[in-house]
Amino acid sequence: MNCSSCGVSKVSDLVETDGITNDFHRQNAGKVLFSSKPSAGKEYETPNLLTLSAKDELHLTILLDNSLTNYLHWLAPEVSISELDTSGNYQFTFLVDGETIYISNLHPGAPRVEEKHRQTRLDKPLLSYPFSDWWSAYLWNRFMSNGGLAALTPGEHDLRIEIRPYLEREQLLVGEVIAAGDVTLDVIPPSIEDVDIDAIPVAKPLPYGGLYPSERLPTRGLLQELRAKIEARIYRDITSVVALQRDSILIEEYYNNATRESLHDVRSVGKTFTSTLLGMAIADGYLESESQQLGTFYPLREYDNYDERKSSVALYDLLTMSSAFLGDDGDPDSPGNEELMYPTDDWVRFALNVPVKSSAERQWNYFTAGVVVLGDILHQRVPNGLEDYAKRRLFTPLGITSQVWQHTPQGVANTAGGIQMTSLDFAKYGLLYNRNGRWDGKEVLPQEWVRKSFTKQIAITDRAKEYYGFLFWNKTYVVEGRELETYYCAGNGGNRIFVFPQENLVVVVTATAYGMNYAHSQVDEVMELYVLPAVLKAGFTPLPPSD
Repeated sequence: MNCSSCGVSKVSDLVETDGITNDFHRQNAGKVLFSSKPSAGKEYETPNLLTLSAKDELHLTILLDNSLTNYLHWLAPEVSISELDTSGNYQFTFLVDGETIYISNLHPGAPRVEEKHRQTRLDKPLLSYPFSDWWSAYLWNRFMSNGGLAALTPGEHDLRIEIRPYLEREQLLVGEVIAAGDVTLDVIPPSIEDVDIDAIPVAKPLPYGGLYPSERLPTRGLLQELRAKIEARIYRDITSVVALQRDSILIEEYYNNATRESLHDVRSVGKTFTSTLLGMAIADGYLESESQQLGTFYPLREYDNYDERKSSVALYDLLTMSSAFLGDDGDPDSPGNEELMYPTDDWVRFALNVPVKSSAERQWNYFTAGVVVLGDILHQRVPNGLEDYAKRRLFTPLGITSQVWQHTPQGVANTAGGIQMTSLDFAKYGLLYNRNGRWDGKEVLPQEWVRKSFTKQIAITDRAKEYYGFLFWNKTYVVEGRELETYYCAGNGGNRIFVFPQENLVVVVTATAYGMNYAHSQVDEVMELYVLPAVLKAGFTPLPPSD
């Protein structure tokens, strides 16, 4: 129930805030101001008109006369501060031309608790380049995905944002407006009509760590048009496209200020590295097999929501995202959703505390926390920990010298995702699988593990003819009447490592469209309309599998 009139008379503040910071703040308290550049705390007024083209930015400043925590306290004085922190936040309402388009209750985890207690001025990006990894940018994307894109057609529109405090208890409590503002946007759609496609350069690949330029390069026209669309932001936030066949570099293109040396944050692409290291650890005798069960690694009775089925969850179940845990990152209400894990101080404990599903039926559900558990098991069992093992067994044999891991609160390499490497080094990783686990004539990864990884272990829920292997996705592209099956790693933002076994082809796409609704769909379009046709039109033919 939405109790929009549940206001109460003002009570004493619960926390100390930053207060009214200056005369400008005092005169504009309760306003949302808009600008085309970050304010950096400076005073300004919303312009009469802002252009919103594919390359324009949109920033906002929110000026309050108190902090969010105190607004929530006024809404429900009897509620403890800890419950306010975990159950309340800002509610944003987006209106276009006077019509309510989208209402979003921000997840209690963002902004951070200390910001909710203290802040009375917020300077945040809605739309910026490169992408700003802020809750406000994700909020804008949700608005655009839920009616904003359809409402903001070419031409001038009035955009209004209203902000209220909300508290989720037995019923939804929503307070009065605490800040609001309007701006007129002149929306200009992206276009390449005036671009001279033929004048756009195409990069000539150079040797890289045992990889060499191909003698037959893809057709220039498609790659030139692709670059034009990326630079015009018809395709947004793509930073590189690299393609290999065997040891040959077919395509090596960088965009949006990325270079050959750039380390790309590919998010959940890093999950698949967990599968690779698990296969190596089994081959090295540190683990028995993928059938080994969680009960052999953890005293599960000491965790919340114990159920016998937890003990029998096998490594296989976590590798295929089909365990009994009630974890589904696609469901914001799932108790195992990854967004609930990140604010905790022990991600493994969070995962093992997750209850089990009511049904014993095996079903695919994307469960990031389960991959964190796999990483913890590896870290426990391999000598000198996961990071050292990965360097010695995987990266050094492939000649990969630059990699940066993110870490869990316990300091373990984060297998939920986030490893950073160059595009060509990610391509080498894909090439290892294309070579059935062999590198420079030696077995780095058992061929049998590659086979299991590239097996349709389980159908992906709600996706026709798409499957999941050992932390690999599977789908088939149809290009010029030809079916091209691929196993691939995927990460937030539109990051992919594709392996096409039958074509001996590896393609890497990196991007920074984190949380954006277009991130993955545009990668599919780029593959189907540009990358794969460019390769095929170059006279590409399959080669016999590498040794």
